[in-house]
Amino acid sequence: MKEEAPLRKKVLDHGYVELAEWWGSDEGIVEAARMSTQKGFQGWGVEETCARCGGSGTNEPENGPGSLCKVCRGAKVAVNKPGDEKLLKYLWANKHMTPFEMAGAQFEVQAPIFVFREWHRHRTQSYNEMSARYAPLPDLNYMPTVQRLLLGGGHLTKQAGSAAGAEFLDEEGAEIFQENLAAQYRHAQRRYEESLQAGVPKELARLVLPVGRYSRMRAQATLRNWAQFLTLRDDPHAQWEIRQYAGAVREMLAEKFPRTMALFMEGRDG
Repeated sequence: MKEEAPLRKKVLDHGYVELAEWWGSDEGIVEAARMSTQKGFQGWGVEETCARCGGSGTNEPENGPGSLCKVCRGAKVAVNKPGDEKLLKYLWANKHMTPFEMAGAQFEVQAPIFVFREWHRHRTQSYNEMSARYAPLPDLNYMPTVQRLLLGGGHLTKQAGSAAGAEFLDEEGAEIFQENLAAQYRHAQRRYEESLQAGVPKELARLVLPVGRYSRMRAQATLRNWAQFLTLRDDPHAQWEIRQYAGAVREMLAEKFPRTMALFMEGRDG
């Protein structure tokens, strides 16, 4: 049997998120919720031609020309025989979250150290990060694009994240910052390599490295806690860089837990 290729998404200039492991399923969440009744998973609803509109997708002539059917919303098909998606939705909507702890995922992440500093604030996850005590960190550093630099401070207005009294950043200023940052990266790498060559312990030689240096980690959590992570980090108020990683996590979770993640997105967008 051919093994599935790992789910992996490129993020930023040198980063990635890869699904290392996952366990449980939407069906298993329902099974866990029914432990008291011992009914188990009964099956998902059957999608058939919408009984309300007869497959036309509209509410004509009841609500006038062009009106969409209130049941299928124009899709022409609907779940006419409801199943366990009703229970899954009830659990999510009413915050009965324990069954969602019966599923989860582990990701391998390569990201700049400053992104990990934000990520590690989520103490409902388990982490194991490359320490640089036993092997040197790779010479990979994050270089924000000019477009990113001109975005300003995340959800704030352009330049609102800058220091008080700072000049307005234009494209030329952004390019100068890139040049200076690249020079700082080169300088730090030289000092790092020189320190290692001089016999400085790896755990101390790393002190010269900037927070823009890429590191790697494994991060593991239940589906419930990944949803909490996404609520905060896949949000316009979060810093742009970690939002890119959160978006990759969300997309991969949606492939393994499509019904639960659809409920997550419905609740967030609603």
